[in-house]
Amino acid sequence: MKLKETKLKQKLPRRGRFPTKGIKVVGKWKQVQIDPNVFADGQMDDLVCFEELTDYRLVSAKNPSSLFSEDSRKRKAQTVSEEEEEGESSSPKKQIKLKKNKSVVLMCEDTFTQKELEVEDAEPDPQGDSAICPGPEEGKIASETLVQTVPKKKKNKGKKKLEPSQSTAPVVPKKAKTWMPEVHDQKADVSAWKDLFVPKPVLRALSFLGFSAPTPIQALTLVPAIRDRLDILGAAETGSGKTLAFAIPMIHAVLQWQKRKTSPTAGHTGVSPGETGPSDQALLCDDDAGEGPSSLIKEKSVPEQTEDEEKMLDGEQTGELKKELDGKTATCGTHPKRPLLGLVLTPTRELAVQVKQHIDAVAKFTGIKTAILVGGMSTQKQQRMLNRHPEIVIATPGRLWELVKEKHSHLSNLRQLRCLVVDEADRMVEKGHFAELSQLLEMLNDSQYNPKRQTLVFSATLTLVHQVPARLLHKKHVKKIDKTAKLDLLMQKIGMRGKPKVIDLTRNEGTVETLTETKIHCETEEKDFYLYYFLMQYPGRSLVFANSISCIKRLSGLLKVLDIMPLTLHACMHQKQRLRNLEQFARLKDCVLLATDVAARGLDIPKVQHVIHYQVPRTSEIYVHRSGRTARATSEGLSLMLIGPEDIVNFKKIYKTLKKAEDIPLFPVQTKYMDVVKERIRLARQIEKAEYRNFQACLHNSWIEQAAAALEVDLDEEMYKGGKADQQEERQRQKQMKVLKKELRHLLSQPLFKGDLKTKYPTQAGRPPLLAAAPGQGESALSCLSRQRKKPPRQQQQQGLPRLSTSAL
Repeated sequence: MKLKETKLKQKLPRRGRFPTKGIKVVGKWKQVQIDPNVFADGQMDDLVCFEELTDYRLVSAKNPSSLFSEDSRKRKAQTVSEEEEEGESSSPKKQIKLKKNKSVVLMCEDTFTQKELEVEDAEPDPQGDSAICPGPEEGKIASETLVQTVPKKKKNKGKKKLEPSQSTAPVVPKKAKTWMPEVHDQKADVSAWKDLFVPKPVLRALSFLGFSAPTPIQALTLVPAIRDRLDILGAAETGSGKTLAFAIPMIHAVLQWQKRKTSPTAGHTGVSPGETGPSDQALLCDDDAGEGPSSLIKEKSVPEQTEDEEKMLDGEQTGELKKELDGKTATCGTHPKRPLLGLVLTPTRELAVQVKQHIDAVAKFTGIKTAILVGGMSTQKQQRMLNRHPEIVIATPGRLWELVKEKHSHLSNLRQLRCLVVDEADRMVEKGHFAELSQLLEMLNDSQYNPKRQTLVFSATLTLVHQVPARLLHKKHVKKIDKTAKLDLLMQKIGMRGKPKVIDLTRNEGTVETLTETKIHCETEEKDFYLYYFLMQYPGRSLVFANSISCIKRLSGLLKVLDIMPLTLHACMHQKQRLRNLEQFARLKDCVLLATDVAARGLDIPKVQHVIHYQVPRTSEIYVHRSGRTARATSEGLSLMLIGPEDIVNFKKIYKTLKKAEDIPLFPVQTKYMDVVKERIRLARQIEKAEYRNFQACLHNSWIEQAAAALEVDLDEEMYKGGKADQQEERQRQKQMKVLKKELRHLLSQPLFKGDLKTKYPTQAGRPPLLAAAPGQGESALSCLSRQRKKPPRQQQQQGLPRLSTSAL
């Protein structure tokens, strides 16, 4: 096909899909007859003629001028002159549109006429949907599908052009952001897993990940879940490996379904569905449900087609393109219509992202596709992921129910669901939360019920029971609930009809043995002092929890003034920023994350040393899950509670519910440093309050001015927040702020923990003694606490420990 004003020389090397190959004309172009009725509607004014080329060869695109022969240049010149003689002209809009799409149209024609075309991987497009294969629901001809699927390459004006040697370098796809540590092939011995009926591809992935032996919850769950296909109610401590306990049975159920009903792709290639993956014997066309381009391979040559054959080809709805790579063939047609076989429901978006990463890691060598459906992210992109028909979907109830109501094709038939997982189930079924979950469960247990479906329910506080106050027990509607009654109520809400296998590995205390719990009693306004003291005395990866978003914002501003740059995580943040902060927190060794209870459940952030409860949690479950962010997988950790007068009631409830055998020890604080800490906090509070007041006033005044401009009205000075201060008052205020900041900078430049000299006299060697390190400086909080507990009570009181105990409450 030839087009007006063709400039293919410059376009071919820059195409996103074909950066290093081109076509050199060897033979001659042959004309193809066109029906004159095609030009009747005036839509084909830019079309000159149809021609086909059968004699050509592939060349490198380093030298664009080598792509075309002299004959082709003469033909182009002759064609342009003929057009001028005929007097045909197109509108400017059509010409612009033609320039943008000419390379795409030419590529589409050459696909059906060329003998072989070698294609290399390209960068993933911004939308994440870079599949070359036509979709299953597209009723279009193959050529139109190819034209639409070529991505538009954006112009980078600010970047310099790459040299030819640089442009041919292989493009490395961007790594997905994650807070999980990068894992290389560990080649671990997985003989301990073989008696648990784990599929072979999963065993290979476990060896790659370095999981040589299962955890107790995994060892007790896998056999009844895989061999006996029983429903599971699992309760285990935080960090005990519950994700793999439900991920492996779900993957096994998908592989079993694939063996019984082989997918179309595997049927053509002769590859069993459980063995597809990174092998070179077969390449599947559909991408992984996450990100990245599909693996592109050589296309097989297509014989020359006559006019009748072209018409037959145009009538086909979904043709298959046969591809070839190193003599090994693979079929790339429509995405195979796999049903949804596994569904995981989680309470938070971050937990859903983490569960998907774990499942992808274990299903690395199975070829199973996964997708994630969470709020705060693009609905269109998630719909495209569902169009690829993933076997497993990880979702939060809100976004999943939204797509179910839109009647997406992949979510329309949930009767084929083989495995349903409810993670953190006690939180999910709480009264007043997740209204969409109750509607989902009602649908799954009514119109979309599958008797063969397996249900797996897990949580660290599944069997934790609150003791009802004695004053309420005499009332008729109040009943004393034990573990059995709580599990029966949970089964009723989820809709489990059979008798499930109950696995409870939790301790009476609720927390893990490697967690050290401690507390500090103080006044409400003193919490800032002790928080700053702890963060300065014991640097490391610390996670600070509060009950409200407003408290998180205030602490963030205060610590920034004190040169501690914390990260934040709460529900009012954009989802991308939340994930970015988690990734940064996991990457930095000395960092502080201020979070609400959004981050309390399930997140596996490596090497968190301290969890600080700035405000005591409202329930025992939240306390267990907050404290479970540290001391994971046999590592040690510290949990510190700052208990003010308003927190005493919640603290007593937690202490009573968890049945603590001993009193929680007090954390040692060196009171001689508190005066300096208080002075720093006093100045920082004044600066933070003034800056916050100015920010709110500017925000309000800006909104008022914009509204007045839109309504074309005049504003009075009284409508401005804080009034319109005169220049003298404003200068006085700025001067006070400068004085406060200068004073605070001076204090921050001084070391907070100063060592004391033991003597003022020279030593025997004639040298003055070195400054002694401050107590606890360079020492971990755990070692400092254990050393303090060994001292007698009198010595503890002399060192300034808080004397208030729970007996005095």
